[in-house]
Amino acid sequence: MNIPERTMSKYDTILDASDIDRVLSRITHKILEVHKGAENLTLIGIHTRGVYIAKRIQSRINEIEGIEIPTGNIDITLYRDDWTRISHHPIVQATDISFPLDGKQIILIDDVLFTGRTIRAAMDAIIDFGRPDRIELAVLVDRGHRELPIQANYVGKFIETRRSETVNVLLTEHDGQDMVIIEKH
Repeated sequence: MNIPERTMSKYDTILDASDIDRVLSRITHKILEVHKGAENLTLIGIHTRGVYIAKRIQSRINEIEGIEIPTGNIDITLYRDDWTRISHHPIVQATDISFPLDGKQIILIDDVLFTGRTIRAAMDAIIDFGRPDRIELAVLVDRGHRELPIQANYVGKFIETRRSETVNVLLTEHDGQDMVIIEKH
């Protein structure tokens, strides 16, 4: 998503590329500190941008610990309680969890935590794949406005927003650039 010059006033940049890099380093170090290393850890990114964030964290853990931890991705479209409101023809992406989840410490990764409904759906989907010992949540941005009692264990940045605003995470792998913006409506 390239932002046209004439509409820049509708956007506020919250994080730029160097901020995102710093935040992901901090999240990675915190995960390793809490878990005292990477043993028994797995990462699962939620489509779409959570997948890229999970891969970046996996790479950082590999650099720090010298361990390639299992990393998968999950599409939660059909697990959502509101999928018929979103679209009558949902686009379902592939789920790739090619390792056993039983007894694992899973870090579920998404770009933005908002109402909590995506995370609830992701946990339902994960349970269909096995019985992990623990599921934790890491997000790049927590914008509040929860509808379900869900809280992230690892947060890059807390942002106060209005419900009418949109938080857009742009990542190089998908959007050609790294930044987090708030779109005002």
